[in-house]
Amino acid sequence: MVKIAFLASHGGSNMQAILDGCASGAIAADPALLICNNPGAGALQRAERHGMPAQVLNARSHPEPAALDFAIRDALSAAGTELVILAGYMKKIGPATLAHYRDRILNIHPALLPKFGGRGMYGMHVHEAVIAAGEAESGATVHLVNEVYDDGPILQQARVPVLPDDTPESLQARVLKQEHLLYADTLAKIARGEITLPKPAG
Repeated sequence: MVKIAFLASHGGSNMQAILDGCASGAIAADPALLICNNPGAGALQRAERHGMPAQVLNARSHPEPAALDFAIRDALSAAGTELVILAGYMKKIGPATLAHYRDRILNIHPALLPKFGGRGMYGMHVHEAVIAAGEAESGATVHLVNEVYDDGPILQQARVPVLPDDTPESLQARVLKQEHLLYADTLAKIARGEITLPKPAG
C-alpha cells in the first residue's frame, strides 16, 4: 500500500474520487493526510468524513514562506507520505518540499499539456482559452510537479472533444468527469507498478 497525502485549496472533488477508489480497493493506497491552505475549503469536510487527518497550513499560520515550506514538508514526512497528490492546490510548491519529494508529487491539469499550461492557467481560465483558440479537443493531464508550472513529465492524458456549442462551463463539466477517472486510474497504475516513476537520485 502506497501512503499518499493530498494538498488542496477548495472543494477537493479529485481528492474525493481517489478516496473513493482507495475505499473500494481499486487503488492500493493509504490516504494519510490532507494539507489545506484554506480553512473554509470543502476538502476539509471530505477528509473528516473519510477519517483522514487534516492540517491547515498557510501564510497565516506561517507568515515566512520558507517556514511554511518546511512545515508542509515536515507534516508530509511525519505522516509517512510516499506520494503527494495535488487536488486543486492553488499555491506553488516550495523548494524544500519539492526537493524532498522529487518526482513524487502529482498534479492534474484541465487541458492537454503542454498546451494551455503555465502561470495563470487554472480553472475556468483554461477552458476559456481552449474555446477562444478554436481547439477541436481538450482533456486532462496527470503530470509530475517540478519548479515550473505545468512543466513536469506527463504520466497520462484523457481527451475530451470540444463541441460547437460549448461554453467554458459546459467544457469544464465534461473535463472534470474525465479528471476524476484519469487521476484515480493513474494512481492505481502507479500503485500496481504499471506506471514507473523516476528513481530518486542517489
